Amino acid sequence: MSVRLDPRQLAAAREIVAAPELVPNAPRACTDRSFNLPTALHAGFFGLFLAYLGVMAIGFPHPEMVLPMAIFVIFTVAFYVVPMLWATMGPANESRAMSLGALFERGVETHTGLTSGGSAVAQVLVLPVLILLWGVAVVAIAALV
Repeated sequence: MSVRLDPRQLAAAREIVAAPELVPNAPRACTDRSFNLPTALHAGFFGLFLAYLGVMAIGFPHPEMVLPMAIFVIFTVAFYVVPMLWATMGPANESRAMSLGALFERGVETHTGLTSGGSAVAQVLVLPVLILLWGVAVVAIAALV
């Protein structure tokens, strides 16, 4: 729960702490590019968005929709392929992506606390599933009207 803090209490509680020796920013190699989720979740997310685009392309097969659908597919593929390439580029990654079994066994730490594996999968996949179902509903309504 959040509690409103009195600004006077905050000002009274402040302490002056000596700053450590300032060191200029040195370039560092990013060595953790695993995104902390199983590859299967990323693949499911990607597959559900491509399925939505497929439903829309099949549901609205007008010749003028070929170019917009091609652009949507190209951008969707790019949004997943570029991070995948970034995660696999050198220098070698010090950490590996979590396996699906490890996710269900240990869960994942979020800002609100530990979340079980099933809850994490539901949170990650709820938006693409709803978008896919929305696309199916739109195509069904368009077919019936």
